[in-house]
Amino acid sequence: MDYIKEFEKLVQGQLARVEKMKEDKEFIKYDALDKIIIGVIGGDGIGPAITAQAHRVLEFLLDKEVKANKVEFRVIDGCTIENRAAANKAIPDDVLVEIKKCHVLLKGPTTTPRKGDPWANVESANVAMRKELDLFANVRPVKVPELGIDWTFFRENTEDLYALGNQGMLIGDIAIDFKVITSPGTERIARAAFEFARNNGKKRVTIVTKANVVKTTDGKFLDICKQVGKEYPEIEVDDWYIDIMTAKLIDEKRRAQFEVLVLPNLYGDILTDEAAEFQGGVGTAGSANIGKRYAMFEAIHGSAPRMVEEGRDKYADPSSIIRAGAMLLSHIGFQKEADKLYKALEICTVTEKKKVITGRSDGATGSEFADYIMDTIQTL
Repeated sequence: MDYIKEFEKLVQGQLARVEKMKEDKEFIKYDALDKIIIGVIGGDGIGPAITAQAHRVLEFLLDKEVKANKVEFRVIDGCTIENRAAANKAIPDDVLVEIKKCHVLLKGPTTTPRKGDPWANVESANVAMRKELDLFANVRPVKVPELGIDWTFFRENTEDLYALGNQGMLIGDIAIDFKVITSPGTERIARAAFEFARNNGKKRVTIVTKANVVKTTDGKFLDICKQVGKEYPEIEVDDWYIDIMTAKLIDEKRRAQFEVLVLPNLYGDILTDEAAEFQGGVGTAGSANIGKRYAMFEAIHGSAPRMVEEGRDKYADPSSIIRAGAMLLSHIGFQKEADKLYKALEICTVTEKKKVITGRSDGATGSEFADYIMDTIQTL
């Protein structure tokens, strides 16, 4: 293999991506659409089981809009590990065509093959979808009032080590992967974080990197975020290194001071999973992936194939993807419905808890829990 030519090809691909980013300027306006199309992707493992329950809840909340042909739900099959491996693509071409016909997506977890798995070494479907749809902002809120926690993470979603995650090189005894940070990619995630802070009355944005060691890429991310921050003089800007940041999130004296955090892809992946533990674990947290033309909302946990193998998928907890559904409602302009769903989730998972999911037959099924959510909404 000519490694120099292979590297040149990677660089050319990233330069082309930068030019495309510069062209895309306007965000979609949902209130200007005749009909909003919501795609529902089940995914792998427990994904179809839990996504079906979130789908039920959203259709219940948007019943009038569906009947008035203002909202349409489309179930998109085929984004399974079996189909992806057979096509040797992270997203089969026919599936991608259907995805791009939608405006927003509700997506269950998908399996990413690891070394030693029986599947082909296809790229993560999540990573591929974020790149194909240019979903550059991964937004994850974590709120635990009794602990003084009200964090919103803005994780850059298309770059860093994940941009070329399956295109590393093995050169003899050397394994090399590539970390990619671009100026337009960093500027838009920084601006999204600062705009959110300004629009929601937040007073601090925290930049998280390892710029003292990873000087070129993390250094660029830190510098550009600080430059953007100068346009928001009313907002305090500070920066932390990822290693100490993981400690400060569990520091009772310090953690309540953080509000909005902006991070490169890998650090954001790690830190948001840690943060989710405060509100009950990754099984309870939702995630938004925002671009200018498309948006995707998903659970942040994995596909749990063992639960399917043991026949327990009907007992899987749909809380995470239902919470993602609430974020979807808010994003497309149905804030009243989103607020009802958030309130119902709080009642059903924290205060009242008449139905408890254990993941086994001694607890409620996902369907029973979704019924509980909808029954609760009717009382609000």
